[in-house]
Amino acid sequence: MHAAVITAPDAPPVYREYPDPIEADADELAVDVLAAGLHHLTRAKASGSHYSGGGVFPRVPGVDGVVRDRAGRLRYAALDDVTVGTFAERTVIDVRRSVVLPDGVDPVRIAAAMNPAMSSWIALRRRIEFPAGRRVLILGATGNAGRMAIQIAKHFGAARVIAAARDSARLAALPALGADETITFDQVDRAADVDVVIDYVWGEPAAGAMIPLLTARSDRGAPLTWI
Repeated sequence: MHAAVITAPDAPPVYREYPDPIEADADELAVDVLAAGLHHLTRAKASGSHYSGGGVFPRVPGVDGVVRDRAGRLRYAALDDVTVGTFAERTVIDVRRSVVLPDGVDPVRIAAAMNPAMSSWIALRRRIEFPAGRRVLILGATGNAGRMAIQIAKHFGAARVIAAARDSARLAALPALGADETITFDQVDRAADVDVVIDYVWGEPAAGAMIPLLTARSDRGAPLTWI
């Protein structure tokens, strides 16, 4: 088969022949790859810089994708730390880490959206308790993951979603995705009474938002979850 092969952390991928992947146990399944996303996680694991590892070379990058199994069904699959990822004609998936997709879906759209969508989906479903009616602030809401987070928070019953970012022009498109209010970072005090912050910016911008947000809260003893 052909694949994008990386031979060293500082080497670009090269399109070349690579051995076909082999199933190692009953939970593994060799599949055809239809589409794979080039996420930040994909790049970090490809270079070996991600905290989860991935520094074995040569390797085929790709942490997830839409694949076709031997029965002809489309699946979205997330891969563990493997040396043969989804940037190849074929790979091996763990069927327990895959979801059968409905007929008629666009493999490219699914492959592009699932990884950024999972950041907020898992945060709100697995990392915290998130009953309906919560108020949410999304920092960095104009990025791919942030735009998905608006829709996912609403899907899970958020009463109010405030979208914050630097670019006011790009913020203007977010009410159509479900944002109840849009603000720039210098207006973060307007989101003071939220219950949950989903933070995609980190670092200095996030630190600069914390003090004005916290000091403007009407009840400083009320819980605030910062993810």
